[in-house]
Amino acid sequence: MAASLRLRGAVSGLRYWSRRQRPAAYSLAAEPEAPWTNELRSMASKTPVGFIGLGNMGNPMAKNLMKHGYPLIIYDVFPDACKEFQDAGEQVVSSPADVAEKADRIITMLPTSINAIEAYSGANGILKKVKKGSLLIDSSTIDPAVSKELAKEVEKMGAVFMDAPVSGGVGAARSGNLTFMVGGVEDEFAAAQELLGCMGSNVVYCGAVGTGQAAKICNNMLLAISMIGTAETMNLGIRLGLDPKLLAKILNMSSGRCWSSDTYNPVPGVMDGVPSANNYQGGFGATLMAKDLGLAQDSATSTKSPILLGSQAHQIYRMMCAKGYSKKDFSSVFQFLREEESF
Repeated sequence: MAASLRLRGAVSGLRYWSRRQRPAAYSLAAEPEAPWTNELRSMASKTPVGFIGLGNMGNPMAKNLMKHGYPLIIYDVFPDACKEFQDAGEQVVSSPADVAEKADRIITMLPTSINAIEAYSGANGILKKVKKGSLLIDSSTIDPAVSKELAKEVEKMGAVFMDAPVSGGVGAARSGNLTFMVGGVEDEFAAAQELLGCMGSNVVYCGAVGTGQAAKICNNMLLAISMIGTAETMNLGIRLGLDPKLLAKILNMSSGRCWSSDTYNPVPGVMDGVPSANNYQGGFGATLMAKDLGLAQDSATSTKSPILLGSQAHQIYRMMCAKGYSKKDFSSVFQFLREEESF
């Protein structure tokens, strides 16, 4: 894997947050009686944070860091995505390497494994200018094997890598109620939690690097299966003459209740504030769901795990992408199934 990713790094040095060269304020923590200690510690914690990737999820996540008083060093491959942050006074730079040069805590939120590899180890990647002792948190959903390889290369540079993918969707990203699934050195968890807690209500330590990705892949496979099940159920009920709002109400007070039915219902007109109420715009794209299901399929193959429904869900989302649904929210599977009489 390492050879295929062409990742390189050769600088040794400080490896963990607990051994970082900290600001002088940290040495004052041993003197709580000093009246200015808490203020200095607060100032030290509000040093700039790098944020790379300002898409549907990254944008509101970065805004929540701003709300908690963190100055940001921003980069996105699409300059227009940075404009509102620049207008708000945040610093925008021209590459991930520039982010690493200016910040020793960086969060990346990117669509795919390839994007993450480029951001970290590309020609202008983070590893080109990363500082020893830096904490690098990747909240992308990518192949666990890629997370492990990136962690090795980051460690060679004397920095720390943690995978921390998220669950909860755009709504939770906006409200700061995401769930973070964190993998990495346990001693570094508290340092990561300080930042992740600004963006999420649940920050869960899962184990070594890659276990955060493993938890996320399992969650999204179940999410896809339950969304398809909800879509099929709602379609059947509507064709049997049931009012969709009434059917959703019954499901949500019965044993069939799930997140896809009570929080993210796929039927237009049943709920406000969800993609199905906006022609399936925004939210979590069908392309990304197909990608995550592909990761689940690869992991199932490597571990020899049977995922019959997961594999079927993968094929359904692949067909959706091939038939024009790639940019629609993944809940558009309801619309897809209604139009596909051949199923």
